[in-house]
Amino acid sequence: MPYIPMTEYDGATEDVRTRYDDQIAKHGRITNMKRTLLHSIKAFDAYMEWYPLCDLLEEFLPHRTVMLYAYAISEGNRCLVCGAFFRKILIDAGDDPDAPVLSTQENLLMELGFSISEDPHNIDPDIYAVLREQYNEKQLTLLFAFAGIMTATNLFNTIAQVPLDEVLYNYRKTQVTE
Repeated sequence: MPYIPMTEYDGATEDVRTRYDDQIAKHGRITNMKRTLLHSIKAFDAYMEWYPLCDLLEEFLPHRTVMLYAYAISEGNRCLVCGAFFRKILIDAGDDPDAPVLSTQENLLMELGFSISEDPHNIDPDIYAVLREQYNEKQLTLLFAFAGIMTATNLFNTIAQVPLDEVLYNYRKTQVTE
């Protein structure tokens, strides 16, 4: 059960309706997270900065690589909503997120993503060394800022108890029991 109920289009202010309409025009639907964030236009707008950061990353990284990075962060943070969201993107593109075939760059960024989620105070110095070899200061800043907004998104979904969108039900990670 969500801690914060989602906003409804009917009865919403014009500003909220405009953002609903914009999301539907851009993405064909509005997610449960976005419907929840729309209780505050400022909060919604802040979280929507994820998209421009993603676009900037895709200026120097392939789309798949960025999605794997976001997936690693989300899985590391155990965010049901974002984990399923990125699983859907990867699976729909023909990938197996449970056993992806990774390039060296993708492996590095997935390791970074998991490390950020696990313990950002103790990221392996070897990861930092390889990052420094491959990326300039602007690119590193974008990678780390994206990780921050991705982590914030994971945190919001988790603490607000945003319900999983129906379109993501079949993409949930199955739990392996021993």
